[in-house]
Amino acid sequence: MIVPAPDPREVREASLEELSRLRLPLPPPQFPLVWEPGDRIELRPTGEIEARIAVLHLILARCFGMPPQAAMSWLLASHLVEMVTPPEFQFVTGAKGDHRSFVLHHDALFSLAWVLGLAKQLDPTMPVDERLVERLPNFAEGETFRQWRSRILAAPQHPADAAALLDLHYCLDWAYLEVDRSGRTLPGLVDANAIGQRRWALEWAVILRGPYHDEPPGWEEVDLST
Repeated sequence: MIVPAPDPREVREASLEELSRLRLPLPPPQFPLVWEPGDRIELRPTGEIEARIAVLHLILARCFGMPPQAAMSWLLASHLVEMVTPPEFQFVTGAKGDHRSFVLHHDALFSLAWVLGLAKQLDPTMPVDERLVERLPNFAEGETFRQWRSRILAAPQHPADAAALLDLHYCLDWAYLEVDRSGRTLPGLVDANAIGQRRWALEWAVILRGPYHDEPPGWEEVDLST
């Protein structure tokens, strides 16, 4: 479903109000908007987001001891090998890569779970809901990707709500990094790495359409530099 994007200035005002409520520093006046008036927005196809959740969940399982043979068998049985990025494939098959960076994807997965209605809220002061694992593929029981999709019955968020949360995390990402630099106290139990991961997932899941937007990026192509 592609819909008109909400007024970006009104959304930004709400984002800044949330930063103020959390007693976080505000970005400078020239801080860019995420989209422009007249743009349109949509979410990636539900099946694509579900596949990304499943792959991230598998990556985390490998981080915490799932054997590579078991991981590859699950991917093959679920027909998801083509959804694994090259760095992820190297990690799944040979544990090559930065283990810590893959562990951080726990918060990206949480963010995507919110997009599909599998998590009730994405509170920047609260860590990942421990109950989320119950809504993810059960590898120990041999639950396939198809079986998992049938069990969860995803209910995606409205694109405008997801876009508003993307704008908030765009501002939060700047604010949390600023807090890190200044040595100030964070407002909750979530750090800058977690906020960055949540933003990464939203940047990937929310598709912006307009004259100043490129084609949607691949998972490894998401740009968090600005």
